[in-house]
Amino acid sequence: MTNDTAPMDWTLEVVILPVSDIERSVAFYRDQVGFDLDHDTTNEFMHVVQLTPRGSGCSIVFGDLPSQRQMTPGSMKGLQLVVADARRARDELLSRGVACSDVMVFDESDGGTFFGFDDPDGNSWAVQELRVRGERPLIPVDHRGRFGAGG
Repeated sequence: MTNDTAPMDWTLEVVILPVSDIERSVAFYRDQVGFDLDHDTTNEFMHVVQLTPRGSGCSIVFGDLPSQRQMTPGSMKGLQLVVADARRARDELLSRGVACSDVMVFDESDGGTFFGFDDPDGNSWAVQELRVRGERPLIPVDHRGRFGAGG
């Protein structure tokens, strides 16, 4: 039973990412960055791909539908990922061939450490260290999986 007087939850679950080459972008985000491939759907009308960063409730989607082609490839700037250990995350990306900026500490408190990287089109990502995510993941491991079904 729902409470019709309670405010509605609004969850951001998909961000459309403008890319120029779908296959190259799948390879980058899946094989180099390590996102999970949720689906890669091709038919006579479209080619659409969805990938999700491990532990995230929000996915990226790209493809060749008209609405996905309205943005210029590489025009998304400052998308932000959060990790428990920025140096370890950066080393992981570097080992997979992803060029990354140096780790910068703006503030010694939790949340003040960052690095960044760009995808092949120039869409840019900031990676923020929140050590608390190592202790308390945003989405608990037993609640992960497609549509929160676990696994």
